[in-house]
Amino acid sequence: MKFSLWTSNARPWSEMVDLATYADGSGWHSLWYADHFMSQTPDDTPGDGPALECWSMLAAIAATVPRLRLTSMVSPVTIHHPVVLAKRAATVDQISGGRVVLGLGAGWQVNEHAGYGFALREPAERVTHFIESMQVIRHLLDDQRATFAGQWYTLTDAPFEPKPVQSPLPILVGTSGPRMMRATARYATEWNTWGDPMTVREKTAQFADACDGVGVDMATIRRSAQALLFFTDDQATRAKLVDKVPQGRSLVGSSQQIVDLIAQYAEAGVDEFALPDFTLGESAAQRREAIERFRDEVAAHFI
Repeated sequence: MKFSLWTSNARPWSEMVDLATYADGSGWHSLWYADHFMSQTPDDTPGDGPALECWSMLAAIAATVPRLRLTSMVSPVTIHHPVVLAKRAATVDQISGGRVVLGLGAGWQVNEHAGYGFALREPAERVTHFIESMQVIRHLLDDQRATFAGQWYTLTDAPFEPKPVQSPLPILVGTSGPRMMRATARYATEWNTWGDPMTVREKTAQFADACDGVGVDMATIRRSAQALLFFTDDQATRAKLVDKVPQGRSLVGSSQQIVDLIAQYAEAGVDEFALPDFTLGESAAQRREAIERFRDEVAAHFI
């Protein structure tokens, strides 16, 4: 199983350079970078926190480190026009020598859509729009000339050069809904889901049904997962934390307890686990200490 780092787009560039350099040199598989224009708030009011732009950052990291794969997590098609997004991904794939994973999402963060005037459609229409956007991107990346006529987008004998280095360029979709799962099976190369091992097993069974429904062998789709991490070596503290952390989306315990949980992901067929840095400390030093602990005391058992 591969291990990747998922970092917040609130981190300053200086910290990102240090983190990417460390990850590139210490065996991490990929750096996942959040694609949002505004910080999230609990009540969907405008967020005043810093939010650096995803594809600019991925391009800069691509030119800075030579090995690390680079994943957008995830680029919402409600904000990015699919032609522009495909061009960004292909360009960064060229800069990086073939290290991009294009993470795609249907859009969900209310405050950035409201604040900047991006339409956030009702869920059913949002999924339909997302599927059309994926079709556009796939045509542009894969066809010599792309022609497409949809409800929202039209391509007319459209060239798209240069193509990405990778063929096909990996497309990741994170979803748990049945229509989105079926679209992922048809058009994407990787399915991603949030959750602890039990949640991931349940969602994997649903994804298997979605693959069967469209005639796709699930073994051909790469699978990745992530969960929030809370390290604690005190069992009394662990018992209290378990009831407070986001349910079904968190891993809590000592290094050995986390090893046991990661083993369950491997048993469920997860190819890549991404470690979010959101709960690992308030300072860069605290986050790095927790990241290195995970690498040395947990991930090392599976590499």
